[in-house]
Amino acid sequence: MNTPLISIIIPAHNNETTIGVAIDSMLSQTYSNTEIIIIDDNSTDNTPNIAKQYEKLHKKVKFYPLPYDDPNRVNKRGRNVNAGYMARNYGLEKVTGEWITFQDADDASLQNRIEAEYILAIRFESKHVCLQWQKLSPEKIGATFDFEKALQENPGLIIENKEIRQLGQKSKGILMSLLGLLRKYVPFEIKRGWAINKLFFGSLDSYPGSGNSPLLKREIIEKVKFRPVDERVWPSFTGRGVDRDFNFQIAETFDSSVSFKLPLYLWRVDQENSLGYSFDKYMMRHDNM
Repeated sequence: MNTPLISIIIPAHNNETTIGVAIDSMLSQTYSNTEIIIIDDNSTDNTPNIAKQYEKLHKKVKFYPLPYDDPNRVNKRGRNVNAGYMARNYGLEKVTGEWITFQDADDASLQNRIEAEYILAIRFESKHVCLQWQKLSPEKIGATFDFEKALQENPGLIIENKEIRQLGQKSKGILMSLLGLLRKYVPFEIKRGWAINKLFFGSLDSYPGSGNSPLLKREIIEKVKFRPVDERVWPSFTGRGVDRDFNFQIAETFDSSVSFKLPLYLWRVDQENSLGYSFDKYMMRHDNM
């Protein structure tokens, strides 16, 4: 199998207690031809120093502080609505890989997450692949997932490009399309106003997959970037939705997206993901590896 360089972007903001786990899970990936780009998004804790230590110890790790701050990071309700989109875009400026993926600094991934994404991208001739997530727990760190067997034994785990595009159209408000680039001049708080929000928001379905960790071909970033909240066509109703907007934007622009209900991303949440099948039996933990 050809193994081109894959760039991994880790945006980080005050993640001193979790970033080590995130970086370690990328360093231990079964797909080894990677570079790890850590972008510190104006942290006020020890996150930058931890990232710098990894940079000293590992040649494939590169650390960059974001040279500017987002004045609109927090809305009037005190909610972080822009969700680090600037750090992600800055990371896109630094990558050198043929393929690109992301890892949040407060989560982790199973060891073969990137390998699975790449194999499936090649097999399905896709420029944009998403998998799914499961709850992060200590015993899953360092484990892998038998995605080939899961696909063989469970029909319906593949979400094809056509279905994703249809969901994107269903989720797009009519005025988001009609206004085009002028939509950025309408503040988000007006768009979500009770009298007109149905014109700006279609269905509020999530992107079908872990939108924070897609694998995408480098050519995509020539046309698609992460957008600030006022420019998003597919924001969440609360004002975030930076990943939702990014992935639906790719699906609409390139017509080459595919998603799989394979939980190789480890999300630091309280509840387990419900994917419609028992995926635990495909986990290969430390004692089985």
